[in-house]
Amino acid sequence: MIFCLHKEAGVKLKNMSIYQKVKTYLKRCLTVDQWIFLKQTKVKMCAPFVRSNLTRLAELYWTDKTGSHWYTPHYMNHLRQFRNKKVKLLEIGVGGYSNPMEGGNSLRMWKKYFPFGKIYAIDIYDKSALQEKRIKIYQGSQVDSEFLKKITDEIGTLDIIIDDGSHLNEHIIESFKILFPMLKDGGVYVIEDIQTSYWEDFGGDSKNLNNPTTAMNFVKSLTDCLNHQEIPDENYQESYFDKKIVSIHFYHNLVFIHKGNNIEESNMVKNHKRIY
Repeated sequence: MIFCLHKEAGVKLKNMSIYQKVKTYLKRCLTVDQWIFLKQTKVKMCAPFVRSNLTRLAELYWTDKTGSHWYTPHYMNHLRQFRNKKVKLLEIGVGGYSNPMEGGNSLRMWKKYFPFGKIYAIDIYDKSALQEKRIKIYQGSQVDSEFLKKITDEIGTLDIIIDDGSHLNEHIIESFKILFPMLKDGGVYVIEDIQTSYWEDFGGDSKNLNNPTTAMNFVKSLTDCLNHQEIPDENYQESYFDKKIVSIHFYHNLVFIHKGNNIEESNMVKNHKRIY
């Protein structure tokens, strides 16, 4: 099949990948039913052959975790260990904005990648129409602590949490504070699109790169938790994050925070007092 892009569409699409151009062109030309049929047919035919390759799955399910972003190789590096386990994954943000029938692409990708996993999501809009076997979607705010506690009480502790929600800096920070304790030891918390730390309309700051209210600087501050055993201050009070963050990995617009027991002792400091 040969896809020809209209000349007038070319100007808007020139900065997109070939994958994005084809997707955008087809959505303009096909009816809703034709578009849905095409997506379903493509997935049924191809997904079984690429189920262990997250980048190929992202392309099949038309999620922007590849193409627009380059997240999938990092996801494979950090989440490969969970692939054939009965994981519980929660993703903040379903996609499609207010359209109840749009979004859910990455949820279906995760469902295929984790064949024994249960996939959960939350969104400020009602996306319940997108639910299917092993995918459950809740409606609510990512900073509503009562709502988040209610759903985590229902589904239990989580193995993977992905924040692909509002991308507002205050929301990123508050969601992490609420949800990280609900992650299992050995689990991974992921923050996507953290470039909004530099965008003022999202509560970011491009002038003062040390602004403590941005999500990036909040996450940077968590790196001190990794080394809290080295702080020679006898009045230092260890936080929950000090005790439970074992590694942090930064990539372009993407952060992985691994949870466990941070018990590696210092060879120079004991109980926050220098011994050498």
